[in-house]
Amino acid sequence: MLELKGISKTFNPGTINEKKAITNLDLSILEGDFITVIGSNGAGKSTILNLISGVIPIDSGKMLLENQDITNMKEFKRAAFLGRVFQDPMLGTAGNMMLEENLAMANRRGKSRGLAWGITDKERGLFKEKLKTLDLGLEDRLKAKVGLLSGGQRQAVTLLMATLQQPKLLLLDEHTAALDPKTAAKVLEVTDNLVQNNRLTTLMITHNMRDAIRLGNRLIMMNQGKIIYDVEGEEKKNLTVEDLLKKFEVMSGEELTNDSLLLG
Repeated sequence: MLELKGISKTFNPGTINEKKAITNLDLSILEGDFITVIGSNGAGKSTILNLISGVIPIDSGKMLLENQDITNMKEFKRAAFLGRVFQDPMLGTAGNMMLEENLAMANRRGKSRGLAWGITDKERGLFKEKLKTLDLGLEDRLKAKVGLLSGGQRQAVTLLMATLQQPKLLLLDEHTAALDPKTAAKVLEVTDNLVQNNRLTTLMITHNMRDAIRLGNRLIMMNQGKIIYDVEGEEKKNLTVEDLLKKFEVMSGEELTNDSLLLG
């Protein structure tokens, strides 16, 4: 599905603030993979998502999506086949617009649009059906302004919007980190259902090691811009948090001291 070959990215090169974020990274993502990504702060996790989505350009290397070279493709063009959910629940929706209007925009992503804006009864039926799967009672609130929803509800709606058009790749950037534990658990449940039911190829960054082990079929650990551990299948299922902490120390030669990761 996606192949990264020799990807490197340095911020502020040649200055005292130079930071090598990604170094000669290779990664192959297969169709249907649900990959969880962990690592301490500054490991390069979010940078990888920004490079894949085209938010920032790569310095060197090549990026192939279904064997098509997208290395230099603009961000707005990639948006037609990528779905992304950010950490901030407010970023993925337009708060001053109604719920059905937000969903309509997402449903028409990548399609040619005429002058008419009207939402059809068929679309409303589809939106109600999709919202019902979230089990949040939102199917009866199509006319509600999204700004009136809770953070967890908005993040669940953002997830739904990101997957309405079946993206080739879904990018989740610590999308539950700003939520309280109970709401985060609900959003993760929604995430898992959407990914599994639609067989979406997914890359999910998380600080919670238990979630990283429990969800998905593959786990990647990053450190200093490199992938230091890549595990899948039964080996992944049998991992424990203690295993991951020891693996980090062995592979990186460092002790994992990031509080948010340890507490996760």
